[in-house]
Amino acid sequence: MKCPKCQRENAIAAKFCEECSAPMARACANCGSEVSSTAKFCSECGHPLQAADNSRSASPQNHIPQQLADRFLASREDHKGERKHVTVLFADIRGSMELLVGRDAETAEKLLFAPVLERMIEAVRRYEGTVHRITGDGIMAVFGAPIALEDHAVRACYAGLRMQETVTRYANEIRRSHEVQLAIRVGVNSGEIVVRAIGNDLASDFTVLGHTAHLASRMEQIAGPGSVLITADTLRMAEGYIVAKSLGPVSVKGLAEPVQIYELTDPAPRERACRLPPDAA
Repeated sequence: MKCPKCQRENAIAAKFCEECSAPMARACANCGSEVSSTAKFCSECGHPLQAADNSRSASPQNHIPQQLADRFLASREDHKGERKHVTVLFADIRGSMELLVGRDAETAEKLLFAPVLERMIEAVRRYEGTVHRITGDGIMAVFGAPIALEDHAVRACYAGLRMQETVTRYANEIRRSHEVQLAIRVGVNSGEIVVRAIGNDLASDFTVLGHTAHLASRMEQIAGPGSVLITADTLRMAEGYIVAKSLGPVSVKGLAEPVQIYELTDPAPRERACRLPPDAA
């Protein structure tokens, strides 16, 4: 699959370019097959896709509080080429393919995928993160860019916990009414990115340095239903504000050494000095 930014040929299942780390455009989140810009379902595995012009995948400005968007746009020229330390969050519906079996695609979208994505996006926005990409059954979010946040790791952790809380409540409702077992998984990692360009709609070109997003994505893939997994880097930045239990070193595809991972269970009993938005308490 050819990278839309640098034109390098990558493996068909690649999520990020091996040369420049740019996200690979229009690839099936389930099997990695290349899909057209207008496809609603993957032609290879039938997985639901997010249409490029769908309102849920609109510009980041739709997912950032207006006062913050206005503040950032006023100084956007100062941010181009800036190196930022951020926290990346991936979340998706566990076993989304199985949920489609025996169901009309439109019904599944209205009953399962749209309500869950809305709750994921709400959690990101509540803690002032940016929804960077939406797939058919999940999202990639960035905390700390384009809006700088000193406590980005804490906010990402709280967003992950809120996603699990709100989606679990919804899952309980549809389990009773439709006998559907629904759960999401969340992965979080902290690292560096570079903001290359910023448009009028806050659409930003994030170039990921090292394995920041790669490792966050791997955490999501390892996570069990209903869980939030974080890396040691995220734990160090959020320590004192969260409760997490060690799962020990785990082998991660693409990395030579095992990675120490943790399962996020709760916010700390007291949020201490964490500067969260007024409605996030």
